[in-house]
Amino acid sequence: MAIRLYRAYTPSNRNRTVSTFSEITRSKPEKLLIRKKHSPKGRNNRGIITVRNRGGGHKQRFRLIDFKRKLSGVLATVASIEYDPNRNARIALLHYNDGTKRYILQPRGLQIGNKISTGVNASLEIGNALPLGNLPLGTAVHNVEITKGKGGQLVRAAGTAAQIIAKDGNYVTLKMPSSEIRQVHIDCYATIGQVGNIDACNITLGKAGRNRWLGRKPHVRGIVKNPVDHPHGGGEGRSPIGKKRPVTPTGKPALGVKTRKKNKYSDNYIIRRRK
Repeated sequence: MAIRLYRAYTPSNRNRTVSTFSEITRSKPEKLLIRKKHSPKGRNNRGIITVRNRGGGHKQRFRLIDFKRKLSGVLATVASIEYDPNRNARIALLHYNDGTKRYILQPRGLQIGNKISTGVNASLEIGNALPLGNLPLGTAVHNVEITKGKGGQLVRAAGTAAQIIAKDGNYVTLKMPSSEIRQVHIDCYATIGQVGNIDACNITLGKAGRNRWLGRKPHVRGIVKNPVDHPHGGGEGRSPIGKKRPVTPTGKPALGVKTRKKNKYSDNYIIRRRK
């Protein structure tokens, strides 16, 4: 993937960068693998705004991604590389030998015409999905399962990869992209390789309008609001927060307060926390 720069012929183009989309080979998605996407605009089932600054955005269709890789032992051919508006990674359309079509996350280096497979006996090639126990130490993986058979939940963002660093009994030790070191059961599946579109983190929007296309509304600081609208509001001119610590609009501590649940089910499998 390459990044396209612009001359500053308008203020919004001065720092604007976009992807060249040179790896995209098909513009229209597979019709049987898309669904309608309802945008809740930050509201819950009662219509109450629970997540602020959401709404608008371009109309999108949801692509059904095969995170489970259920078709074990069936060989598949990469038919196309496509854009997915719901994630920063690219997706690859697979044509299985039995006639089935599925979308998967495109690993870095996967090209049209490549053959990939899933299962215990799959070869150690990019795009193949195997149990973690069948992979050698040092292998880079993505789309990692936490619960066997549930499908990949970890390491799915563009440019990310986890590394197998140890095996002990029924568990494999992984070094996550966040530098966290954790254990995962050896029977959980993972896909070999790094997620593609590695330059996604280098994209600069350049103007507020691109945020609106993505469904993100402007974010207003609490300190410039009135006291009725935010706990940080009020005062004459530039005034301090006026509290012991920064808080959210509902009064809960913010900025540096840990939000992870205490006694979470996976705490026992984390060897070293992320930095």
